[in-house]
Amino acid sequence: MTDQPHTDRLRSGSLVLRPWLPGDLAVLLDAYRDPAIQAGSRAPVADAEAAERWLRDQEEGRASGLRHSFAVVDTALGEAPVGNVVLVHPAPGSGSAEVGYWTAAPARGRGIAPRALEALTDWAFAAFAGDGLVRLDLLHQVDNEPSCRVAEKAGYGFVEVLPPHPPWPRKGHRHTRRPAGHGR
Repeated sequence: MTDQPHTDRLRSGSLVLRPWLPGDLAVLLDAYRDPAIQAGSRAPVADAEAAERWLRDQEEGRASGLRHSFAVVDTALGEAPVGNVVLVHPAPGSGSAEVGYWTAAPARGRGIAPRALEALTDWAFAAFAGDGLVRLDLLHQVDNEPSCRVAEKAGYGFVEVLPPHPPWPRKGHRHTRRPAGHGR
């Protein structure tokens, strides 16, 4: 990446998307106790050591410009993170990147995930347009209906069923979003 876009915070209504901080360790551990988050994670967090490593990985990803992970805070609920959104951006010129998210169980059903994903998506297309970014993909297991609903609410249309691919034991879905004016 040539000019790495650095941002400390994104805002969308009551949502604040900010970098993960060392003080978020307990929130992260609590969130990863949820079987739904464990099932959708490529990097499970089972203990404090794994949580510290996860937090370091997010910081290193941001520093390298290849992974932009944001803690999602809903100020209407407090100051602690209630979710995560992430942009995994490949080399400039590839045209596509992947997004992901999770929401802690107590915050589900409030529209937080689609709003956070929309904020990340808008930022990504603006920040990486110069690198040729024209498509964002959201991938999930085929049996994860809530992720289908979040994808649709955030403007990510269903594209295809994917074959199983480690670490995923079942087929998956690919949802895609393009910037305005770039078709579907």
